[in-house]
Amino acid sequence: MQIDFSSLTPAQIYHWMTQSIVPRPIAWVISVNEMGGYNLAPFSYFNAVCSDPPLVMLSVGRKPGGEYKDTSENLIARKNCVIHIAKSNLAQLVTDSSRTLPAETSEVDELGLDLVPFEGFDVPRLACCDIAMACSFNQVHELGRNKQRVIYAEVHQLFVSDEVIAEDAKGRSKVDALRVDPLARLGSSEYAVMGKVISIPRPK
Repeated sequence: MQIDFSSLTPAQIYHWMTQSIVPRPIAWVISVNEMGGYNLAPFSYFNAVCSDPPLVMLSVGRKPGGEYKDTSENLIARKNCVIHIAKSNLAQLVTDSSRTLPAETSEVDELGLDLVPFEGFDVPRLACCDIAMACSFNQVHELGRNKQRVIYAEVHQLFVSDEVIAEDAKGRSKVDALRVDPLARLGSSEYAVMGKVISIPRPK
């Protein structure tokens, strides 16, 4: 099968892109709303894009009514956020946090999730996640006919639970991916979970 995107609608293109670009890491993002509460939403158009400065990218679309999603509005207005990597056993909560709610409604409260302070940062992190990044808004680009927002955020601090830290062959600390058990996005309503990990040395 060969698929010509020029003959498809944006919704059909989205379907095929999310079916074929797999698996995708999920950013589970806490941002601060206008009332000072905490919004929480997942994004699978997400990845690391730079190490100096350390930048990650979130691509944030619009609500069904055409308004910008709360996360992008919050980041542009109030700058700081915390990005989490969710474990596979949180799949239902991650999905539930994607529901469209009024901007002032906190998904953290609605889902009964526990927050803990992120030391040295003014936005807390989720207690249930082993990896969290304290980030601030860096810049935004609006792309495409629908003006989708691609937001770049700078990572200032990284929290990694001691429970998922191991050592590599050289004695350096490393994140054990199997212990993290990260949830990854596939197409439609599907997710992927960790299977086996393979190691292939780079060519010299």
